Amino acid sequence: MKSDVYTKITDQIIAALEEGTRPWMKPWQAGHVAGPVSRPLRSNGKPYSGINIIMLWATAMQRGYNAPIWMTFRQAQELGAHVRKGEKGTLVVYASKITRTETNDNGEDVERDIPFMKGYTVFNIEQIEGLPAHYTATHLPRLIPTATDCY
Repeated sequence: MKSDVYTKITDQIIAALEEGTRPWMKPWQAGHVAGPVSRPLRSNGKPYSGINIIMLWATAMQRGYNAPIWMTFRQAQELGAHVRKGEKGTLVVYASKITRTETNDNGEDVERDIPFMKGYTVFNIEQIEGLPAHYTATHLPRLIPTATDCY
């Protein structure tokens, strides 16, 4: 039986918790030019929201990714890049609603909102080869001052 998006998300969170990882906690040592603290970003620079943040942070921690940028297979292709052979993608979801007009028992047209969720797969830019340089730029590690440096 094919599992639904809700089950996949729940299973990933439970697996992270069983490993001793709180998937909503991000280790803030990212070495990417996007900055040391970043919500996961789409290829266009817009941040993900909702459960996608937790899903992508959990995957990044589990697999050791520093870059916060994620894209689909097709987006990588459009940039002239390719996902390395054997790489596994990560599930993210798009949630929205459609409005349908239906006729009720009295013959009146009534609008009804129908929520839906669609899952799709993204890859971290560290799984992709041939991307333009601005996607893979890193910064030097920041030095953390000690008390003796302040005097």
